[in-house]
Amino acid sequence: MVELAEYFHARKYDVILVTQYQNQKEYDILPEIRRVYSEPDEALLQGGRIRNFIVRFSTLREIWKAYKPDVVLSFLGKNNLMAVATAAFLPTKVAVSVRGEPTMEYEGKLMQTIAKLVFRFADGVVLQTERARAFFPKAVRNKSAILPNPLSPQFLDRTMSAEREDLIVAAGRLDENKNHAMLIHAFAKIAEEYPTMKLVIYGEGELRTTLEVLVEVKGLGDRIALPGSVSDIADRICKARIFALTSNTEGMPNAIMEAMALGIPVVATDCPCGGPAALIENGVNGLLVPVGDAFALADAFRRILEDKDFEQKMREKAHEIAEKLAPDQVNPEWEAYLNRI
Repeated sequence: MVELAEYFHARKYDVILVTQYQNQKEYDILPEIRRVYSEPDEALLQGGRIRNFIVRFSTLREIWKAYKPDVVLSFLGKNNLMAVATAAFLPTKVAVSVRGEPTMEYEGKLMQTIAKLVFRFADGVVLQTERARAFFPKAVRNKSAILPNPLSPQFLDRTMSAEREDLIVAAGRLDENKNHAMLIHAFAKIAEEYPTMKLVIYGEGELRTTLEVLVEVKGLGDRIALPGSVSDIADRICKARIFALTSNTEGMPNAIMEAMALGIPVVATDCPCGGPAALIENGVNGLLVPVGDAFALADAFRRILEDKDFEQKMREKAHEIAEKLAPDQVNPEWEAYLNRI
């Protein structure tokens, strides 16, 4: 969202970033881009759930009335539903964007039915994969577009590092969906075969303690590290031999795009929504394995580590994504789609 906001600002559009609240750890955004908060004052949120919903609904609608945007671009779950509903009967157009697996963003049959219905009234729908598009009825599919994320600038204009380290890396929130336990189990299966290899998992989350215990149970405390979240991830992973993504479900994973742009062979789960499969041609620029299959993941590691020529070819093919998903390629696609709306 920050990348798009700054692109549109540079193109002389008037950009307003509306968020519910301000978080402690956020991406920096240009001071010239206005930031508006939609969360009402705490004093107004003293009623029950229905009254608080009405207050939040009214606050957001008043923001649209005040700023009169030509287009509202909304990301994620309930934000999408609120954007469509609060802009009803206003001249503002609304484009909603599902960032992951639709059945995960809208859990349960009721929410999925509501999403399919509300999206009919959106002016545009941005999805990330054909599998995500297939979730929606024809009326929604007909107005939809599949638009990729632009690569972050820190992963562009970098030559592939010729120096390799015996390192497998992963990056992502330490939660159940990312399934880093599967990665630890797979690494444990190859640890004796490749005694110089190490595993580093970047990220923070509620499963940190659980994963640390698993590492100790496997007796790999000196081979597996969980250093937490870092800002210079490109510099830290650029010399790795493998990047692993073991999620149960994903949209279009930025982590895979970024690792490929650095020329790192990626091994990823072929998870629902089809994000990894949309980026990886199996055996050409990366490898896909079944969700939850630590044995297949370990075999994929072996296939790369045992064949230097295969590893090098995958590095070269993976690096090609840097040109395909560069911001100057992707951002104009978003601009063209929103202008059509």
